[in-house]
Amino acid sequence: MRVHLVGVAGTGMGALAALLKEAGETVSGSDAAFDPPVGPVLESLGIRCLRGYEAAHLNPRPDLVVVGNAIRRDNPEAQEAERAGIPRTSMSQALRDRFLAKRRALVVSGTHGKTTTSAMCAWLLWRAGLEPGWFIGGVPKGLPSSAAVGSTRLRPEQGRAPFVVEGDEYDAVYWDKKPKFLDYVGVGKDDVAIVTSVEHDHVDIYPTEADYEGAFERFVSAVPDQGLVVCDAHDARARSLVSRSARARVAFYALDRDDTGDVTPTWLGAPAAPMGEGEQAFDLFAGGVSCGRFTLRQPGLHNVRNAIAAVVACLDGFGLAERDARAHLASFEGVLRRQELLGAPGGIRVYDDFAHHPTAVDETLRALRSRHPEGVLWVAFEPRSATACRSLHQEAYARAFDAADRVLLAPLGRANVPQADRLDLTRLAADLGAKARATASVDAIVDELAGAARRGDTIALLSNGAFGGIHAKLLRRLAARP
Repeated sequence: MRVHLVGVAGTGMGALAALLKEAGETVSGSDAAFDPPVGPVLESLGIRCLRGYEAAHLNPRPDLVVVGNAIRRDNPEAQEAERAGIPRTSMSQALRDRFLAKRRALVVSGTHGKTTTSAMCAWLLWRAGLEPGWFIGGVPKGLPSSAAVGSTRLRPEQGRAPFVVEGDEYDAVYWDKKPKFLDYVGVGKDDVAIVTSVEHDHVDIYPTEADYEGAFERFVSAVPDQGLVVCDAHDARARSLVSRSARARVAFYALDRDDTGDVTPTWLGAPAAPMGEGEQAFDLFAGGVSCGRFTLRQPGLHNVRNAIAAVVACLDGFGLAERDARAHLASFEGVLRRQELLGAPGGIRVYDDFAHHPTAVDETLRALRSRHPEGVLWVAFEPRSATACRSLHQEAYARAFDAADRVLLAPLGRANVPQADRLDLTRLAADLGAKARATASVDAIVDELAGAARRGDTIALLSNGAFGGIHAKLLRRLAARP
């Protein structure tokens, strides 16, 4: 087939383009720009990259047009596809039709931890030789790519090969505003789904908590009777909606001493003391029976939860052997932009992390503090997402930086939020006390960090966007210091 993707340079659309190319299709795509990291990858794969949006980009006529969820109805290529009667679809529907139909889906959902948990699942299954496909909204270290077709072969002892999908709750496309993850379940009779957490997010799509939770209820109820739902019993909202919505078998997991309400988890993790080099160990129990000690290269209790979810899904859902899960989890390298050490110029460690929701900020900073208990922990935070820029979590942010010693708040990353709805950075800095201040620009943050950070300190740069190029700017300034 000849397939054209409108909005191809986004993370998900770029991964889909790579999958289609790997599957043997002729692929083209258009976007406003083809910046790194996605643009160069698409070009290296031989995908025809067209800048801007023009009706002429659909000539020669493609067999299928895939429209990204950032594309609006008035886009020239979307309009031309509709006018010419060219078959069109969303990214999530294309993934369902072309890649999930012949495989057994493992869909990872949740407000937090989706990318890391998806990457862990793909890594465990891949290293164990189960020939999985995967579709991950980040860049996993160790895996050859963010997306892979995997095998379509049937094995007598295994059945259909697994396909791991990071299940995003954002909407699919302008003519079908359902959550994308609804396209990923119900393809087969024995799908596996993970629910890591449910905490109000994407307020531009889900104005109320009830709207947001309703999307997850639909997702959980769509997992077939013969499937499996793996859920963190520690998360009260996830626990409640899974308990009332699931028709599939449910495997609850938790950490030792978690409050799990009226649910008794089948799977229980008992974290051990942090090891050298920031590694984290935990003992895993199933129904009170020990499965042995597991180790992680990534510190933090949130990563222990992610690991347990991945291990349970692979063991209980796909029959992975415990010994294989232990061995391969220990070699999992993580995901870019998740506690990623960019460098240590002058003995000052600089980390990049995607954390932007207050819960993720809190967990990330606690993990970094446990890894580096010495020195000052600096944080530069850019509120950029539609949720982060709003006052919805004003009070929660005031508690999210407890593990930090110094906090520098960048200006809001969005200008289109009504003044009355905006996160008040001056108030947040006042609530955080003397350790925090709201800054005027990214350059002002770089100036302060370059002037005040000392050998042995740790700097965490937190944003779900490019953060104004702060990463390269700061590393250069620190390296140039006498």
